[in-house]
Amino acid sequence: MHDIIIVGAGPAGLTAAVYARRANKTVLILDKAAFGGQITFSPKVENYPGFESISGSELADKMVEQVLSQGTEVEIENVVEIVDGDTKKVITEDGNEYECKSVILACGAKHRHLGLENEERFIGDGISFCAVCDGAFYQNKTVALIGGGNSALQEAILLSESCKKVYVVQNLDFLTGEKRLEEILRKRGNVEIITGTVVSGINDTPEFSGITIKKTADGTESELSLDGMFVAIGLEPENGPFENLAELDAVGYFDAQEDCTTKTKGVFVAGDCRKKAVRQVATACADGAVAAISACRYIDSL
Repeated sequence: MHDIIIVGAGPAGLTAAVYARRANKTVLILDKAAFGGQITFSPKVENYPGFESISGSELADKMVEQVLSQGTEVEIENVVEIVDGDTKKVITEDGNEYECKSVILACGAKHRHLGLENEERFIGDGISFCAVCDGAFYQNKTVALIGGGNSALQEAILLSESCKKVYVVQNLDFLTGEKRLEEILRKRGNVEIITGTVVSGINDTPEFSGITIKKTADGTESELSLDGMFVAIGLEPENGPFENLAELDAVGYFDAQEDCTTKTKGVFVAGDCRKKAVRQVATACADGAVAAISACRYIDSL
C-alpha cells in the first residue's frame, strides 16, 4: 500500500510528488497518457521562474526526471474509479487495484472542441489541437487557428514559421493573449487576424477542405478554404468519474478549499481540474505543493 496515489502527471501532480517524497511518503503516480500534461503541447514557456525560455516538453521532462530521481513510482494507467474507505482503493481501466492512505486528484483538463457537425470525423485528419505535434504536416499550406488566448497565439506563431498562410479566428473583438505575442503575429506577413468571428460550419467533403465563418455583429458568413485547422479555445475538465469524492461546479471543475481539501477526508485536488481564477503552469505547481502538504498532514494525523 502506498501513502499517496496521485492521479495525473501534469505540473500539479509532479509537484505534489516532489513535496510528498520530501516528506518521506511513498508515492505512486497514475496517468492515462504520457507524463507532462498540457505543457508538453506548448512550443515555448516564457513565464515560469528560472527559465527565460524553454519548450513545454523540455520543462515537463525536467519535472519528470526530478520526480523519478526521488523514487516516485509511475504507471501509465487510466483511473476509472476511486472507492473511499479507511484506505482508498484506486481502480484502473486495466482492472488493477491500488490501495493508499490518501489520493491527490490532479487530472488536468482536455482540449475543448468546437462542437460542430463533422468535427469529430476530421480530428487527426485535418483538425488538430496541437501545432507542436502536427504543424509539420502543413508546411507551405494554408491553415486556420481558432482562438485568441496565450496558447492560441503561441500556436499561431509556430504555424506561421512554416505555413504559407495562417488565419487566426477569434470570437471576441480582440485577442486575449499577451500583447507581446499579438505584436509578433501582427508583424508576420502570412498571418491574417479575424476577430469578432466564429466558426459556424465545417465543410462536408470527403477530405477536410475548409470552414464557414460568421461575423458575430451581423451574422455575415464567408468561406475559408483550408488544408487544416488548429483549435485552441481552452480546456474542459474530465472529473466525472470522481464526482462522488469532490463537489463539482456548474462546468465540472472540482470545487475545493484553498488547502485543496474536498468533501472526502484524505482526498485532495490540484491544478487545472480545480475551480480557480487563473490556470498557469506556476499556479498548477502551487496547487500541487499545497495538496501534497495537506495530504501529508492528513496521513500524519491518522
